Amino acid sequence: MKGWIMIHKIKALYDGGKGMSIRGIARELGISRNTVRKYLRMDETEITKQLDNTERKKVLDDYEEYIVHLLEEYPGLSAVKALRKLCDKVGELDVSERSMRRYLKALKERVRCKRRRYYEPVLDMVPGVQCQVDLGEMGGIKIGGEECKVYFVVFVLSYSRMMYVSVSPRPIDTEAFIRIHDEAFRYFGGCPEECVYDQTRLVVIREEFRELELNNRFYQYATMAGFRIRACEGYAPESKGKVEAGVKYVKNNALYGESFSDWSALESYMREWLEKTANVRIHGTTRRKPIEQYEEEERMHMRRYFTPECVDKSDVLIQRKADKTGLISWEGNKYSVPMAYQGASVGVEEIGTSLVIHDLYTGKKIAEHKLHHGKGQIIKNRHHYRDVSKRIEELEEQIGERLGKELGARICKLLRITSPNIYKDQLFGLIKVLSDYEEIDLDVMEKLSEGARLTVTRIRDYLEASAISKEMGESSSFDGATEALAKYAVIGGSHAIH
Repeated sequence: MKGWIMIHKIKALYDGGKGMSIRGIARELGISRNTVRKYLRMDETEITKQLDNTERKKVLDDYEEYIVHLLEEYPGLSAVKALRKLCDKVGELDVSERSMRRYLKALKERVRCKRRRYYEPVLDMVPGVQCQVDLGEMGGIKIGGEECKVYFVVFVLSYSRMMYVSVSPRPIDTEAFIRIHDEAFRYFGGCPEECVYDQTRLVVIREEFRELELNNRFYQYATMAGFRIRACEGYAPESKGKVEAGVKYVKNNALYGESFSDWSALESYMREWLEKTANVRIHGTTRRKPIEQYEEEERMHMRRYFTPECVDKSDVLIQRKADKTGLISWEGNKYSVPMAYQGASVGVEEIGTSLVIHDLYTGKKIAEHKLHHGKGQIIKNRHHYRDVSKRIEELEEQIGERLGKELGARICKLLRITSPNIYKDQLFGLIKVLSDYEEIDLDVMEKLSEGARLTVTRIRDYLEASAISKEMGESSSFDGATEALAKYAVIGGSHAIH
């Protein structure tokens, strides 16, 4: 009887096309637009036949897409196991094993149940299964009085519509993409069974004959983190429509018309926007607040998440950039860092009642302050205000110890000439690159020191090419490294997946 009442309401509100729109009816009755369309297309005979079906059959119909998903992953799944996995996700159901067996048999006659490369079902009826992920960018955002482009990644849990957004001042590479996933799963307090992406090169390197070559570095992270990678078919954004809408929502609701004093202010604003706007609004489809639905129905179904060992310590820490006075912003206050880090990015974490600040490259603690819960305070350590040049000298000495004093001095001089404004960052980066090798190819470093310009990325690529050349039994000289750069596509190519 309840079904007849709902159908009667739908048809009355639609009034043969003279009344409310399908969208309006769905919003009014709190049901999906697809349900409205289905009943408007059916005549009285069809409606009667459907409503005469057993209650058990209707219960399973509500979870059809998830059952199809299970059969695609595990074609030989028994009815007993399928029912148990479904109940693990949604709670106890008044469905017998016999009913499930009959349902699976009928379903297999209608659906080709084999695993497909392309993603099709949108699993929004079962909690903890799916998260949709997409990248976006938006120009013209004023930061510090200048118009900048902001890059961001949006995560939307398909069931609760709980969101997470991370912003970046530069295009997002593989390592940043991994770090952002780590941030998102720690924000959610768990990991879904699968994440859905379009064919970004951060996930899919190449597709040929409907076969995917995945980004090895990201695939390694996903495997260790415990979630499956799903890639949409090219040019099929509707396969992840929730996050496509989320990208538009970030642009139009969060960023458009806003300006920020500095990058830290933008990051603080985005965190506050998630907590006070995005995740507490009444969602247009679910008619519930995402945070409430997540806490009440989805959190317990998320997989436990621990940051994998393949994620560097520097990737786990929240980043802040020190201003020209050696201060970073944190929760409405400013804290000092050693002046050697003036203008540089550092890693920040709260431990108990303390704010602990780390060197991003070494992970070493460089400062610790007692947390202040007021607003607008400046907390300084007077020992932080010493000569920046002393820190630079220390970094140059470390490089000299690895390369030899004379060669190290020439490399440092060339880095300073090439990038005077980020010289200290280049020194930090070079130390990190050199730390990856027990033995450094000094022939390659000698040749690089003879050039007119030099950057840390160039050093990294040549050392990597030299190592590849050596592994292949070829020359590990500078000429061998140069050949390897072209032969193995280290620059601008497959090195992104290592």
